[in-house]
Amino acid sequence: MEFKKKRKIEAVVMEKGDSPVRRWEDLDINILVTILLSFDLFQLIYAIPQVCRAWRLACCDPLLWKTLDLSVLQSNFIRLPLKRYVYVDSPSEKKLTGLLNICLNLSRGNIQTLIFHTNLYVNDNQLTFAAERCPRLKRLVMPSWNKIKKRTMCRAIHIWKDLESLTMPSINNPARVIEEIGRSCQKFSALKFMGTCDMLFASALASFLPNLEVLSVRCTVLSKPALAIILEELKKLKVLNISHCIIIEDPEDPPLELMNILTELDESILEKASRLDKFLTCMSDSCIMCQRALNDQGFMRWYKYEEDLWKVDEVKSLAV
Repeated sequence: MEFKKKRKIEAVVMEKGDSPVRRWEDLDINILVTILLSFDLFQLIYAIPQVCRAWRLACCDPLLWKTLDLSVLQSNFIRLPLKRYVYVDSPSEKKLTGLLNICLNLSRGNIQTLIFHTNLYVNDNQLTFAAERCPRLKRLVMPSWNKIKKRTMCRAIHIWKDLESLTMPSINNPARVIEEIGRSCQKFSALKFMGTCDMLFASALASFLPNLEVLSVRCTVLSKPALAIILEELKKLKVLNISHCIIIEDPEDPPLELMNILTELDESILEKASRLDKFLTCMSDSCIMCQRALNDQGFMRWYKYEEDLWKVDEVKSLAV
């Protein structure tokens, strides 16, 4: 009798050819998550969760959401001569809103690194939503925020108590944002600034981020007095990248084409920089990036050059 019952049970779990029936949803979740790590973002959020409930659950695993890399996504936009200087069409904004909604729901608050493309223009509502759903964020790469108000950015930074690293776009009078970082982000240690490094910027760093350890201001305009403030006042600075910068003698100089541009650093600057672990510079006439920075007058038009060139940084921890 027991023999017949055993045969009956085996018949339920066997197919023709004596092969065991294996269901995808029965696959060990750790093995499944390891497999899912090889899929790209769009497969992960649009295709995989539709297979079954177990696979959707696997798509929420924290291992898959340490980083949300949106550098593959760009807005459909038009550059304008008016304030904010960009118009983004409605379908692009809706696409980004939908994508953020799916990703941030699946991630369940586990995202620690958030990367936006330099031509992906996020608005106030989208940034606020991202801040609320990524409270554990440690690194933000955001090379443009034309459509974001400073107060919105400051509110987001206030939420990101664990923020350690920021790639920050060009912004008029960045002191307010830097002050909020200093007030809210006690672990903050690394900054990449993609705008003009003047006296106001350097003074804000000295006042609000005295514990900064890593700073990159590559491919921009940098005044010698601002550089001196950074080297003198940021006592805990270990790494400074000023590669391909247009270094000017006087911040009150006339337009760039009439400015006194330095061709080498003098002994006073080199002496101040000698305490650093790494001081990265490049001021070569033969360097193509130095030539591009000069041609763009210290405000790089990244869209003119190789795709993903904006991701490059001589400081590996700040590269994308």
